[in-house]
Amino acid sequence: MTNHHHNSKQDSTSNIKTAFFLNLGFTIIEIIGGLWTNSIAIISDALHDSGDSLSLGLSWLLEKYSRKKKDEKYSYGYRRYSLLAALINGLILILGSVYVLSQAIPRIFNPEQPNAKGMFFFAIGGVVINGIAALRLRRGRSLNERIITLHLLDDILGWAAILVISIIMMFKNIPILDPILSIVITIYILYNVVVNLKKTFSVFLQAVPTGINIKEIEDKIRKIDKVTGIHHTHIWSIDSLNNVLTTHIVVKDNTTTEELTDIKRQVKELIGSLDLGHSTVEVEFESEFCKMRDRECF
Repeated sequence: MTNHHHNSKQDSTSNIKTAFFLNLGFTIIEIIGGLWTNSIAIISDALHDSGDSLSLGLSWLLEKYSRKKKDEKYSYGYRRYSLLAALINGLILILGSVYVLSQAIPRIFNPEQPNAKGMFFFAIGGVVINGIAALRLRRGRSLNERIITLHLLDDILGWAAILVISIIMMFKNIPILDPILSIVITIYILYNVVVNLKKTFSVFLQAVPTGINIKEIEDKIRKIDKVTGIHHTHIWSIDSLNNVLTTHIVVKDNTTTEELTDIKRQVKELIGSLDLGHSTVEVEFESEFCKMRDRECF
């Protein structure tokens, strides 16, 4: 299990690094192309991609930093730095989308005719470059990779729209299609970003991971022979991939050492499907004092 997560982290960092250099290189080409074709759409996308490059670079650094092992300062390790990158990326994408809307909406009332053939060739390049980067990240499991994939999806859809528009405008003078499609795509991307940011905030605020029901887990543990109670059960996620569980189990005073060992074994089997990176199960006897048993402070 440990090797799987380690390799997953290495693949994640490598994929983000590749996406960063592809995006940065094409952004430079975009700026030149936007000026050459006199296309506001391409220039706007270039500015948007500049923000993407910044966030990708930040993601690469933070994802790499998140692979550091635990130490005296961070006993769980540095995995949550990956979440920080996901949060920053989501906010940057929201700001970028707001900027695109601010540029697209006025163009509905005052459309301009750009160089359609130049847009066509740059759109093909945009779809290919961003498509390659998206393929590298499409199987990513972390929230960071999901947010970055949305960046790339945003770019692919944007370039696809520019490609379609450029073909139409080579034969018809309908420049208003550009801002209309840009607005539709941006709203779609904003919706997905909000959904992923909600998940990121949930992990930051240590919410119970999706699909896990604490009450059901406690009810199953209570059914174990000699177990009389359970309290202070907490389950949260470190980075959306590694979950943590802590709980206090109360057993009868006459429980033997062998029975305690069997209880622990059964508990481990019950929580084995939760993809736990760490678990702490404290066992208490009924007559044993526990200051937290009768007050659910946390």
